[in-house]
Amino acid sequence: MRLRPTPTPPRPATVAATLLALLLSFLVLAPPAQAAPTGFRVQNGRLLEANGNDFVMRGVNHAHTWYTDRISSLAHIKAKGANTVRVVLSSGDRWTRNDAADVTNVVSQCKQNRLICVLEVHDTTGYGEQSGATTLARAADYWISVRSALAGQEDYVIVNIGNEPYGNTNYTAWTADTKAAIQKLRDAGFDHTIMVDAPNWGQDWAFTMRDNAASVFAADPDANTVFSIHMYGVFDTAAEITDYLNRFVTAKLPVVVGEFGHDHSDGNPDEDTILAVTQQLRLGYLGWSWSGNGGGVEYLDMVTNFDPNQLTSWGRRLFDGANGIAATAKEAAIYSGSGGDTTPPTAPGTPTASGVTSSSATLTWAAASDATGVTGYDVVRISGATETAVTSSTRTTATLTGLSPATSHTFAVYARDAAGNRSPRSGTVTVTTSPGGSPSACGVGYRVTGSWPGGFQGEIVLRNTGTSAINGWTLRWTFPDSQRISNLWGGTATQSGSEVSVAAASYTATIPASGSVTLGFTATRPAANPSPTAFTLNGSDCSVS
Repeated sequence: MRLRPTPTPPRPATVAATLLALLLSFLVLAPPAQAAPTGFRVQNGRLLEANGNDFVMRGVNHAHTWYTDRISSLAHIKAKGANTVRVVLSSGDRWTRNDAADVTNVVSQCKQNRLICVLEVHDTTGYGEQSGATTLARAADYWISVRSALAGQEDYVIVNIGNEPYGNTNYTAWTADTKAAIQKLRDAGFDHTIMVDAPNWGQDWAFTMRDNAASVFAADPDANTVFSIHMYGVFDTAAEITDYLNRFVTAKLPVVVGEFGHDHSDGNPDEDTILAVTQQLRLGYLGWSWSGNGGGVEYLDMVTNFDPNQLTSWGRRLFDGANGIAATAKEAAIYSGSGGDTTPPTAPGTPTASGVTSSSATLTWAAASDATGVTGYDVVRISGATETAVTSSTRTTATLTGLSPATSHTFAVYARDAAGNRSPRSGTVTVTTSPGGSPSACGVGYRVTGSWPGGFQGEIVLRNTGTSAINGWTLRWTFPDSQRISNLWGGTATQSGSEVSVAAASYTATIPASGSVTLGFTATRPAANPSPTAFTLNGSDCSVS
């Protein structure tokens, strides 16, 4: 607040003249038009680009600070269809500091690959509970120290002040600390959209962010703050997810799901609802994470060992599944220019099949062409008028696994360009897998144990028919109709279209010779509910009884 001098009362003789001069000043010196916004901004609860169009984030997190040699991952993430990448940086308080030169390179790579960059400081994670975690104030100091890399990048960069800035201790301080960090950045000249994470390890189970978001938003002098909720085990039901996100939408406060997964050590998040509700409400989401996870959460890798051609089941779900990135992402208008690139690539060549086994096949096709360049290909399975995403590739070949033996499968390919345009579909190829020869040392018993209109409960007995123990396993099968698993115990299930993959739980991972484990699940079903006829364990066929 500035102090103002005490005014001297005007003399009566001058009042009229003063009023007349004041009136003329309003008529002649009209306030100048407000300058156009420089980059992203928030308006009426929506995140807008400078041109006034909505921008809905569809992307993933990339752990750059621990894998600085994997900067090529940004090109691979773009090729899968993402329009945004959230990049992990370090202030130097817990990990090696990413200096201004490195941040400049990250931003340059994002722009080169036509991605919006959400940059976050990870050192704040779990402050108050996690040893070594630092404060939002320290994170703000870091951003100020690398401001030279960010100035003028408001069209391309969103500054996420600090990752999960409080654990479950003293988290009520989040509101005041967040306001202060925002103000510090504004005072330092940051015009960027700012993103703020929730406390409680990002999951806001105590609703501190939800209930104080309006006051935090009001404290931003630029009114340009977006709220980020991380959805893991706390958000394991559709009701919790829907209620939380709708409260922000109703209050006209901008919110994104800044992290989420298909499973977590604290519970099993409902990723299908997260994807469906964010699509319904036109809210952004950023899945965790591209690759390189450790500490027992390796299952959150979307690709294996940073290889874009080795999508995991989680990667297939997020990129190619219902409401996933490939189906819903739209490139930022800043990269498309006036009118945008609306010309799709040409259709790829009709694929040919090779290396066909009982459960896999390799497809190869002629490249598509595009004026701005083809960035990736989507392989789909065709059954009548229905298409199901199978995998994506940045090359003109892909190896498909987990196919049912002694079965005819029909596939085709689409091409995508950098603007997200999709080509016409290629011609189709039909592949017939072999009967499978001798099965692996496993047997599967599948049965329906109860049913009701639209749903059922099933049981799978997985038997080790070999002479040595099985240590760690993944079981796969394909439902013959539109069945979809809603809950499973004894393992962790992921489903993409009709394909199901179940990874062992810790207590079912070891199956002794001649032993067995039992899985149970509930699922939705069609009227007929036919049973699957083929299962693979760790890629090898099992006998079915």
